[in-house]
Amino acid sequence: MDVHDTLGRPLRDLRVSVTDRCNLRCTYCMPKEVFGGNFPFLPRHDLLTFEQITRLVRIITSLGATKVRLTGGEPLLRRDLPDLVAMLRPVWGIRDLTLTTNGLRLAEHAAALKRAGLDRVTVSLDTLDSALFRRMSDTDADVQQVLDGIVEADRCGLRPVKINAVVQAGVNDQTIVAMAEHFRGTGCVLRFIEYMDVGTSNQWTMDDVISAERILAMIDAKFPLEPLDANYDGEVARRWRYRDGAGEIGIIASVTQPFCGGCTRLRLSPEGKLYTCLFASKGADVKAALDAGADDATLEEAVTSAWRGRSDRYSEQRLPAAPLRPRIEMSYIGG
Repeated sequence: MDVHDTLGRPLRDLRVSVTDRCNLRCTYCMPKEVFGGNFPFLPRHDLLTFEQITRLVRIITSLGATKVRLTGGEPLLRRDLPDLVAMLRPVWGIRDLTLTTNGLRLAEHAAALKRAGLDRVTVSLDTLDSALFRRMSDTDADVQQVLDGIVEADRCGLRPVKINAVVQAGVNDQTIVAMAEHFRGTGCVLRFIEYMDVGTSNQWTMDDVISAERILAMIDAKFPLEPLDANYDGEVARRWRYRDGAGEIGIIASVTQPFCGGCTRLRLSPEGKLYTCLFASKGADVKAALDAGADDATLEEAVTSAWRGRSDRYSEQRLPAAPLRPRIEMSYIGG
């Protein structure tokens, strides 16, 4: 059964955040001054169990979702994550089972994730420069750990490995071409993302945004590109191929060229709330129903009601000069 929202958008993608914790403190996502040692992260007993996640995923795929992505926080901080992958793999309707990670623990877990049935991984990596990586992540982490994780994921068959790089003006925009050069010819797909006003902690302004048009021009000047068709309806990245055959890149222009009209994503938070937009301020609680012993029909109605009432199109309505409204943090629900 397919369900559609008030704007006629079907439910096709599900993002499952398995933890709100992360081992980085990226300044645009989880700044240390907000997410410090005393921050009240969710206690383990409040998180959905793997059995509860699997049950909800089974219900949501019955309503039309075909792509399931595990995210966080940093999902590889969730203990025994390959066990969850193995539980989800047999669920009817899942055509693409993927994971988004910062890559620090990927090298040690890639083989187990592949054996459990994971299809692909996406790695968040904003720069190759060691000093800049440490500065942007506000940790002592080594960028080589991430690069090793990418190589190992590719070796294990979690491919194509996608690399997501958020571009901030005056921070890492000078490394765009170097990133493109590094991943050309590797089989990995590098995707640049316009810096977005996610959450309420990053003090975002339009001055921080390097437009997709400018990113494209910078790369094309060094490595000529030509456009590619989308892989599927609703794909958020616009694809470009190197004219010399060295692979492709993607650019996600969520600020300058918003794509809300084609958004088919539902998000499940670590403690069991459904969010119909990355910029939402509140979600529909399904864990309470789970804990109360609700049957599948009741849970299906909760999901259906949340999606059918959906009218979100924040990026198309974005007003940079407007007062900042309350909304969830990206680190809590995934990008």
